[in-house]
Amino acid sequence: MPSCGHAGGKLITVTVGQPGPARRIITIVSAHPIATCALAVVVSSVFFLAFPGVDLWVSDLFFRDADGFFMRRAGFLKLIRQVGYLLAVATAVWLIVQLVLKLLRPEQPSYVRPSITLFLLSTLVAAPALLVNVVLKNNWGRPRPRGVELFGGDAPYVEVWRITDHCASNCSFVSGETSFAFWLTALALVMPRPWRLPVGVALVILATALSVNRIVFGGHFTSDVVISAGLTLLVVAIGYRLFITNPPAWLANDRLEDGLTRLGLLLRGRRRE
Repeated sequence: MPSCGHAGGKLITVTVGQPGPARRIITIVSAHPIATCALAVVVSSVFFLAFPGVDLWVSDLFFRDADGFFMRRAGFLKLIRQVGYLLAVATAVWLIVQLVLKLLRPEQPSYVRPSITLFLLSTLVAAPALLVNVVLKNNWGRPRPRGVELFGGDAPYVEVWRITDHCASNCSFVSGETSFAFWLTALALVMPRPWRLPVGVALVILATALSVNRIVFGGHFTSDVVISAGLTLLVVAIGYRLFITNPPAWLANDRLEDGLTRLGLLLRGRRRE
């Protein structure tokens, strides 16, 4: 893009280069997060349906006939799994506690903006809890890697999105722990702006490590964690628009704050003046 300036009475033309591909991609994703996440789920689903051997090939890298999925005994991998679980639980407990504190002391402003609390808790319930663990894992019936014939089990390999009766509940499709891990990335969206990038990068690295963990343990196929991450981020993107960037009037932060204040006073047997 050309721009002009003057120096010593002479006209100088400076050509500014176009943004690189990486910056253009970031710009598109930032402008259309919901569409981007939905597209990612569709593309990844189509890929694993077209190339189901990828799932088996990746899982086979961590399997030995004598030891099974041998890395499941690695102490540091178990530690990573515990850290992710504890972080998700601690975040949920912290949100609930500060909400209770607001109801106990309704005259005081919320410790965390109600719109942020509702955004985080609603996406936690909608994605990891309901969509992943209740709807998909309990109804799609996909056997886990350690349960399929190639890896010492007695069930066949089942493609993504195919409903079967080879697993009754808590099945492989999709990964619950991956969903909890990628839900944590929502925290970066509500951080002060200077903190968003470093916190987001750290949480994505942690979520990726936890997801790879599930593959090397034989608990999930690669497609389970990739699609789980996409679905979770899609729910987070929808929730972010609904509660943070473009809320309807009844979900505006001031309305939510006022509602919590009224509820707290009501629970204490008082009415707001």
